[in-house]
Amino acid sequence: MARFALGIDVGTSGVKGVLIEPGGRLVAEAYAPHDLRSSYPGWSEEDPADWWRGVVSVCRQLLVNRDPREVAVVGCSGMVPALVLLDERGNPLRPAILQNDARAIEEIEWLRRNLDQEQLFARTGGYTNQQHVGPRLMWIQRHEPEIWRRTRLVLGSYDYIAYRLSGAWSLEINWAVESGLFDIYRRTWDEMFLQASHLQEELFPPVRFPTEIIGEVTREAAEATGLAPGTLVAAGSADHVASALAAGLREHGDLLIKFGAAGDILYCMDRLEPHPRLYIDYHDIPERYLLNGCMAASGSLVKWFVTQVLREEGGSATYRRLDEEAAAVPPASDGLIVLPYFLGEKTPLFDPEARGIFFGLTLSHSRGHMFRAILEAVIYGFQHHLEILQERGYPIRRVLATDGGVRSELWRQIAADVLGLPVEAHPGHPGSALGVAFVAGMGAGLFQDWAEIEAFAGPAYWNEPNPEAHRRYQEAYRLYRDLYEALKPLFPRVGRLSGG
Repeated sequence: MARFALGIDVGTSGVKGVLIEPGGRLVAEAYAPHDLRSSYPGWSEEDPADWWRGVVSVCRQLLVNRDPREVAVVGCSGMVPALVLLDERGNPLRPAILQNDARAIEEIEWLRRNLDQEQLFARTGGYTNQQHVGPRLMWIQRHEPEIWRRTRLVLGSYDYIAYRLSGAWSLEINWAVESGLFDIYRRTWDEMFLQASHLQEELFPPVRFPTEIIGEVTREAAEATGLAPGTLVAAGSADHVASALAAGLREHGDLLIKFGAAGDILYCMDRLEPHPRLYIDYHDIPERYLLNGCMAASGSLVKWFVTQVLREEGGSATYRRLDEEAAAVPPASDGLIVLPYFLGEKTPLFDPEARGIFFGLTLSHSRGHMFRAILEAVIYGFQHHLEILQERGYPIRRVLATDGGVRSELWRQIAADVLGLPVEAHPGHPGSALGVAFVAGMGAGLFQDWAEIEAFAGPAYWNEPNPEAHRRYQEAYRLYRDLYEALKPLFPRVGRLSGG
């Protein structure tokens, strides 16, 4: 009897998979790493072939000593809106351009000048920014014309994996929403915005909702993955939306901060109400919506510091040692402030030309200071988003935290102290893979009610804010904000020097 739902998440550092069944049982987990490529300043790419190899590895790990016919359905989540360009045979033409890529600076500026931005916001829920698909595709047209000439279809990361599994073309609705080309109210591609980016609707496959069943595992995919032919394949979910579902964001006012490679901030709402400085998504739950922010670099900045600056392996022992060194440093790192814009910045700045900064360094600062200042910088970015929400009068019902970084007790406490709010963290939370497995299970009828997701919640850790640390961080946060404003006019000049 088919009783399992299998969830696959394509992340910036690897592919994760989970197997779940009704009743709240997490049956198995698996992981396969891959690498991010940044060949030039602001570039962020990965090879779709690496994703597929990861999916094959993860599926085979999950199915060890199990009958594949017990898997009822597969769902995929992933980075959004990543770009995979396919030729007429369905083969990728170049590495995928990821959602945090910041190369299309000139195209973004051209669209900002030539598109009615207020009309764009009124129909798509956002202004032209580096998250949008149009500028990146225009960059391909301009810089890689031969690739563009051969392009027949554009997919997202998880849509590509769903295609490799089922042979079916589809785009999950939040890829369309975040593309900047989609009318979020009429749920159709906007012809005017397509034309402005020199695009045609035929490039994009049908748009599907997360729980829709788009096809079945093909015999070829079954041979590669070990899944049974005919296993159902759901449309899937944007990774941050699936993670929000798995974390328990279901009520208006719930806020999630994600300590992943990129820093995601998600706020649950019961109405479709875009914010000019944030992104908007449909929740996986019908009639729920998510305001969301995304910082281009978060955990990836931590990893860069450890592996490229300190030249260490970056294993768990390394991070524990650095946490201990950073914990000995007082809040605000003795005046050391980091701007975490090492890949430009998305929300709420929408500035692809922003750059990373270590400000206030002296000979008295140690690597513990530098590491703590990086951790603090990411939380300052979360605080910036929280400020944006509070300016609109949106209530904060509770703050949840997930992803790999919340394993750090120090980072969790920094979050509580900077935000001045209790933080409920789930270090063992499987995140997007669990969320999309549940979404697929809803589509296949394994689950009947969205509230059943609560049965999968793991152990929670609470961090209460320290009032004295919070006061100190408020001063440091204002310096963080002022520093960006002071340096903003200089970033384009740095970009010209580096060719970015």
